[in-house]
Amino acid sequence: MANVVIYSSNTCGYCKMAKEYLGEKGVSYEEKNISTDPTARKELMQKGYMGVPVIIVNGEEIVGFDKARLEQLL
Repeated sequence: MANVVIYSSNTCGYCKMAKEYLGEKGVSYEEKNISTDPTARKELMQKGYMGVPVIIVNGEEIVGFDKARLEQLL
């Protein structure tokens, strides 16, 4: 099973779509919500990203909700 982490925010529509997609696929993931978790926000900025979603699958970083790329990595 893939190790999946998704950086998201409360107001991000693409984050919601990505989480729904992963749920439909039966993929468990760790969510790091930058709206409510200052540590997650710092982690994301240290990685060089200012926007969400950022989805990390087994160490591979995907910026945005890229369904085709997720399919490849899952």
